[in-house]
Amino acid sequence: MSEESQEITAAILVIGDEILSGRTKDKNIGAIADVLTEIGVDLREVRIVPDVEAEIVAAVNALRARYTYLFTSGGIGPTHDDITADSVARAFGVGIDVDERARAMLLERHRPEDLNAARLRMARIPHGADLIANPISKAPGFHIGNVYVMAGVPQIMNAMLDAIRPTLTANAPVISETIEAGAIPEGNFASDLSAIAARHGNVSIGSYPSMTPEGFRNRIVVRGRDADAVEAARAAITAMLDGLRPANQR
Repeated sequence: MSEESQEITAAILVIGDEILSGRTKDKNIGAIADVLTEIGVDLREVRIVPDVEAEIVAAVNALRARYTYLFTSGGIGPTHDDITADSVARAFGVGIDVDERARAMLLERHRPEDLNAARLRMARIPHGADLIANPISKAPGFHIGNVYVMAGVPQIMNAMLDAIRPTLTANAPVISETIEAGAIPEGNFASDLSAIAARHGNVSIGSYPSMTPEGFRNRIVVRGRDADAVEAARAAITAMLDGLRPANQR
């Protein structure tokens, strides 16, 4: 990450052919994003790559250089296509082998005679990495540099995320305010909203239309870390919307 930036930023790398094919619907991006938002880490980028070592290595190296943290999910199981650990080792230029700490964790779940070659793949950890505990199936994730490598199974990924959450450095939490625009079309306020956004450059302002059972509705969301700045923008947007509504709806 560039030393010029003091913001705490992150990227997510989802690994797996099954995600790209649509056979498996990803649930981890939203879960990680929720946690990062809660603790004040700015998620800046999400990528999905196939089970191809060169693609994983390239993505890991690009993202870990650009952001404070990189979180990966998928590809650390026992089968031949679980190549994330090897790819991360290659990205860092380190060796990889069965880690005795990881083997001990697997023995909490499996008898020694059941630790076959396939299961021991889940104990292969890049040299120099720290382990991420997995209280569900015991096979650990790992942390090397600013990269956190977690399972693809959502329940296990969430448990790993809970384990690393207290160790993460964060910005001040983001404050979010939602202003209901009701049925007012975006085209009616887009210009005024752009002007408000220009005047309140230290917050983020977004307009989010949706269809509900009651019909078209729109919400405007203000996000920022300065409570006074968020409130000032919220007040300006509320006044702008009030000017567009009939008097009996203000």
